[in-house]
Amino acid sequence: MTERNCSGKQMSLQQAIKKYVTDGCSITFGGFIGRDCVAAVHEIIRQGVKDLTVIDDSKTDMMDLLVGAGAVKRWEGAYLGYGAIGLAPNIRRSIEKGIPSKIEVEDWSNAGISMRFLAGSLNVPFMATRSMLGTDIPKYNERIKVMHDPYEGEPIALVPAAHPDVAIIHVQRADAMGNAQVWGFTGNDENKARAAKHTIITCEEIVTTDEIRHQGNLTLIPFYCVDAVVQVPYGCHPQSCYGYYAYDVLFCGDYHEAAKDREKFLKWLDHYVLSSQNHLDYCAKVGWDRLHKLMGMERHFNRIPG
Repeated sequence: MTERNCSGKQMSLQQAIKKYVTDGCSITFGGFIGRDCVAAVHEIIRQGVKDLTVIDDSKTDMMDLLVGAGAVKRWEGAYLGYGAIGLAPNIRRSIEKGIPSKIEVEDWSNAGISMRFLAGSLNVPFMATRSMLGTDIPKYNERIKVMHDPYEGEPIALVPAAHPDVAIIHVQRADAMGNAQVWGFTGNDENKARAAKHTIITCEEIVTTDEIRHQGNLTLIPFYCVDAVVQVPYGCHPQSCYGYYAYDVLFCGDYHEAAKDREKFLKWLDHYVLSSQNHLDYCAKVGWDRLHKLMGMERHFNRIPG
């Protein structure tokens, strides 16, 4: 892992993506049922990055966007869909019809891919797990090695460490050094940051280091794992960010309906992503009143720790 300095990490989203996300790199994204890195995905698409290998657990609309935009070459993970909304139209179209291109798919269970990130974070070559035993996944995934446990003699699966070129993780707040705080479900985010060669933190707000220290127990990712810090308010929309804004289910439903048809999807992509200069431009198109209402809904039910 490269050494990270304490200063000079704060930059724009455009700068961070241009510096760390390149054609053909491997990438993982933070968030699980919330805190999705949607703004970062939009910027990746705007910059025309291609041939990405995405190594992840389970992803929904942001992966559908990336695949529909032709940015993904390979997927290594457990689940691709659209959560409660339904199937992911662009992903299904890619796999079934090769439109805009056919992505490679390597199947893992959620536990299996989690163990890969754990191995990567510990800098060990593999991890042992009982996950996926008794399924067809090892039959079609040659990188899962089934052996006999040398202590008990029972079958055990070995999974290789994951070391993505870059991890992008959205958090509620961070300081300029990259100490990143999360409340709510954390998923595999800490291990992703430790396993990756480079880590970009996007956040709702950048706060002082003194504020971070005041609630040090919330710091999930320490500064020495982080290369770039980017303030991106509403950076998860239309997904939720615990304590900041609620899930925009109507917006997701509209996207899903548009994505069922390739031409309608391309029009949606052009309007909300490609013709937007940056994330603030996207927010203006969504509507600030709408975003503020989502914030009000979230803060009515979930209190920010303080």
